[in-house]
Amino acid sequence: MSQAVQQPSVVPFVATDAKAEQIIAAGLAAANGPVALACSFSVEDVVLIDLLHKMACKVSVFALDTGRLNEETYEVAESVSLRYRLAIQWYFPKRQAVESLEREKGLFSFRESLDNRHECCRIRKIEPLGRALAGKAGWVTGLRRAQSVTRDGLAAIEIDQRNGGLLKINPLLNWSDEQVWAYAEEHRLPVNRLHRQGYPSIGCAPCTRAVQEGEHPRAGRWWWEN
Repeated sequence: MSQAVQQPSVVPFVATDAKAEQIIAAGLAAANGPVALACSFSVEDVVLIDLLHKMACKVSVFALDTGRLNEETYEVAESVSLRYRLAIQWYFPKRQAVESLEREKGLFSFRESLDNRHECCRIRKIEPLGRALAGKAGWVTGLRRAQSVTRDGLAAIEIDQRNGGLLKINPLLNWSDEQVWAYAEEHRLPVNRLHRQGYPSIGCAPCTRAVQEGEHPRAGRWWWEN
């Protein structure tokens, strides 16, 4: 059982023009306890793994296998694991919850209503995420402001009340798409093939599609709700 970790109550000051490495260093110091990177193997997450590796940070890496991921996502996970000799901590949804959902509502209930989609996400993502973050003082994400208008209010380092008050560290907060891809190409990082096929955002296979020219980068997620 994970020991209780005292959550940080003060967010460190970070300059608005701070580099990703500075945000990481400040976040780890403030967390003063175990910190993990939540990895979906997007290009942002692979950039962060590379940065953490270069900084020799003691940050574990976990991933959520919802049972509905694309094959291309597993390919990147394997490449990253081999390149960095990284032991990825995989978390899965609870078997009984998935079995009950699919027996009672079928395989695509999440497309029938918003409540059903939220139910599926709770079972496959939110509950496993809670287990992955148990005992952590902080977590690192690849969230960027440029990805969505709903992320305008993000800070480089913040208290994550939704997940028990641990520290949430967003080193790439102010990076543009061009910066992310320039870094990935310069360092020849493993990149999900779907990104090159019009998928700026990649989640579960049935819930993600390629976006058309001119569409918002997040338009390919849960598009039927629009």
